[in-house]
Amino acid sequence: MTGPAGVFAAIVRRELRRAARSQSEALYPLIFFVLAVVLYPFALGPEPALLARVAAGVVWVAALLAASLSLDTLFRNDYGDGSLELVVLSGTPLALVALAKASAHWLLSGLPILVLAVPLALALELDGTTLVILLASLALGSACMSLVGTAVSALTVGLRGGGMLLAMLILPLYIPLLIFGAAATSNAALGLGAAAELYFLAGLLVLAITLTPWATAAALRIRMG
Repeated sequence: MTGPAGVFAAIVRRELRRAARSQSEALYPLIFFVLAVVLYPFALGPEPALLARVAAGVVWVAALLAASLSLDTLFRNDYGDGSLELVVLSGTPLALVALAKASAHWLLSGLPILVLAVPLALALELDGTTLVILLASLALGSACMSLVGTAVSALTVGLRGGGMLLAMLILPLYIPLLIFGAAATSNAALGLGAAAELYFLAGLLVLAITLTPWATAAALRIRMG
């Protein structure tokens, strides 16, 4: 299959195969996510009401940090072996490359976090209705994280200490996602409506899909000269 769809599918398959060959890079952020959530009950105590009250914030913060851990490798291997330069010189639409990279990152990071969030949230005493809202907000928020993170990762690729710089740049950008994602789940736990927060996250996702591929393409051109 040729054309944009074929290029998109080829990049996603390549990223998935690379993750299968180097499973540690994909597993470490997920292990961190599980451990970060599991540690909170040891610090706060086993009281169900307290755990249910903080569960949304705990899962969201852990998911945000776990998603950030895997962004440093998004373009690093391609930059190191020279394939990123070949892609830039080949005339392949860089916005399409960026969208494929972000999609692969979500499949390897965001989707597993959604799956792992179910037993972890239940262990933190979340009820079924609140869990559904948590998963909906995480699905929207994690997709935004992958899109925005791809752009920032492209901007810092090849820089000495790029991983630390990436974290410093990306975490402030994730704050709106954290605020509205945790607020949606907290409102659901209190019996209040969460539609406004979910609509806001959906709007951010549409904005990210519209803008971040072009921002990533511009960042790659800057980094590759």
